[in-house]
Amino acid sequence: MGSIVSAQSFKLLRYDENYGSLRDSTRNFYENLKFVPLNSENNFYLSFGGEARYEYVDFNNEDWGRLNIGQNNFLLQRYDLHADLYLGKTFRVFVQLRSALQDGRINGSRGIDEDQLNVQNLFLDVNLYQKEDKKVTVRAGRQELDYGSGRLISVREGPNARLYFTGGKIMYSSARFSVDGFAMMEDEINTGVFDNKISKKRNLWGAYSKIIFPKAGNLDLYYLGIRRDAAVFEEGIASEQRHTVGTRFWKYGGGFIYNLEAAYQFGSFGSGDINAWTGSIDIGYSFEDIRFKPTINLRNDYISGDKNKGNGSLQTFNPLFPKGGYFGFSPQVGPVNLIDIHPYATMDLLSTLKMQVDVVFNWRFSTQDGIYRPSGSLNLTGSASDERYIGTAYLANFVYSVNKYISVVSGIQYFKTGAFINDIIPNSKDGVFFNVRLGFKF
Repeated sequence: MGSIVSAQSFKLLRYDENYGSLRDSTRNFYENLKFVPLNSENNFYLSFGGEARYEYVDFNNEDWGRLNIGQNNFLLQRYDLHADLYLGKTFRVFVQLRSALQDGRINGSRGIDEDQLNVQNLFLDVNLYQKEDKKVTVRAGRQELDYGSGRLISVREGPNARLYFTGGKIMYSSARFSVDGFAMMEDEINTGVFDNKISKKRNLWGAYSKIIFPKAGNLDLYYLGIRRDAAVFEEGIASEQRHTVGTRFWKYGGGFIYNLEAAYQFGSFGSGDINAWTGSIDIGYSFEDIRFKPTINLRNDYISGDKNKGNGSLQTFNPLFPKGGYFGFSPQVGPVNLIDIHPYATMDLLSTLKMQVDVVFNWRFSTQDGIYRPSGSLNLTGSASDERYIGTAYLANFVYSVNKYISVVSGIQYFKTGAFINDIIPNSKDGVFFNVRLGFKF
């Protein structure tokens, strides 16, 4: 029974799964897909897996009435297939093909919607050192990245097309400490078949570490660097080289739960200087010993915006490559120039049915800067208005696990526009979002 359970622990990054424990057990048909021996010693083996995902989306006034699109319903599909090849304890090759398709969206596919067929992961691992719980591995090739709570480096699981990079990484791990150092290229993503292009420019680099303190929690420390030739903010368009140093202290599980994070950014924007920051507090309590196992949480985020439009310097925080649904599962406001207060609660209605409800109150941090999309790109310029309040999002989300392989997710969001949007957009309209998603993994 233990081998079956381990075979079902699907990870956000599928390459984090390891089915080597199946080598010494009797395997059923499914487990023979997860462990295919290639030699008599069973230390050369293949593992196969994949996913199919179907999502129906109905969005009313996604643009708050600015483009007069109104109702926009469309279908998203995602398929992937991967193979994981282990050659003893030293070498490993992981390859994953992915197809993301969109049909019916009135204003066409966004970058997060469609990439008809691409190589999502293709990398070689070489274990340089391995002893007891200590391990040093070098990884080279195309690969997904996801660190911390996804505020700055996320694989972007919510949207249809996930994010990836091409480059190299060195990883050290032990029982209570791990650190990754990496240098990556952000590839050019196109919507066709195998038409994505390597940028040939190192535009993401850094190091991310995690320290485990038993009982107290976990501490992340990180440095991230990016370079962009034509970064767009309300301040203007210019070359950007930005450095981020940050820390995160967190603990999940029963009882008191918390996630505290702060980051500071410096660098250059054109001929000006960058000076930006963010701070986030997320605290709550998980009642694991009572019926429905409810959790209650309160979040508060401060994310800097530009103080003085047109003076050449930049105080706008750049979220780099953020998780799309950090402020709700389909946010209309991104993590830039923002203050939010975000109470939320979860409940297990059944052992297989989980519910989450959120309310997010959103203000602009600076009236000299606009509001940005979840990706971090500029959405609405704001220096023409002195209003701060952007609006209130009300959300409800349900996750039903049919079995170990199949899940159904559905959510609804109502966004009530605030004084800033009403000031900037004539005859602005509230936004309503609904989706239902069927997922299958093996």
